[in-house]
Amino acid sequence: MKRFTNVIIIILALIVAVLFFNLVLGAPGNFNDVDKAEPINALGMVHTGGPLVALLISFIIIAVVYFIERFLSINKAKGKNDPVQFIRKTLGELEKGNLEVALKECDNQRGSVANVLRAAIARFKEIETDENYGPEKKMGEVQRSIDEALNLETPLLEKNLVILSTVASIATMIGLLGTTLGMIRAFRALADSGTVSATQLSIGISEALYNTAGGLIAAVISIVSYNFFTTKVDSFVYMIDEAILNVTHIFTNKIKK
Repeated sequence: MKRFTNVIIIILALIVAVLFFNLVLGAPGNFNDVDKAEPINALGMVHTGGPLVALLISFIIIAVVYFIERFLSINKAKGKNDPVQFIRKTLGELEKGNLEVALKECDNQRGSVANVLRAAIARFKEIETDENYGPEKKMGEVQRSIDEALNLETPLLEKNLVILSTVASIATMIGLLGTTLGMIRAFRALADSGTVSATQLSIGISEALYNTAGGLIAAVISIVSYNFFTTKVDSFVYMIDEAILNVTHIFTNKIKK
């Protein structure tokens, strides 16, 4: 089911966008006539942007949904308490040799940092007194456990960021396409009538401008979200790497004693 979550979200966003475009923006009360050619308010004017407006609305919905999803996921990855305080407390317990207490701290904290540290501590605890493992082999086993845990946690932190970057690119292109189609409609109406038709000209220009606006809104939300979460993920991964470095240093010193 998780494999199809993104597909379901995108389909639902498209459905909501189409319904909003037809039932809200395209409501008869927003126009003077049944052909919906003369809008009387802002909602009607947006509707004159054409079907591509519905697609751009779906992009805005997708960008907002994945902003919320990434925000909640990254906060969850931090664990129950402040990760900096957790790392400091766990390192203190490890320096004292309290491996069990450190493991309990990891179990209570949860989150990506705790999962990686727990994997390292648990593996070290298993082989600390095993005479079959030399000092280098012990640290190799700890590092292997760390790498395995990181390979599981890092993709979860970066998950769905590619969707935000894709929406940013596609929304801009769709907005540009709508702008082009709107200008084509405006000039075609002018060429067909031979005279300036204010209604047809305004519809074409509206289609161009509202598609431009929709594409820019979706792109701005996606780009800001992508950059924001990329920075947070990089900072988070750096914090994990720093914690790992301190843990391996403590374990190396314990083995040498």
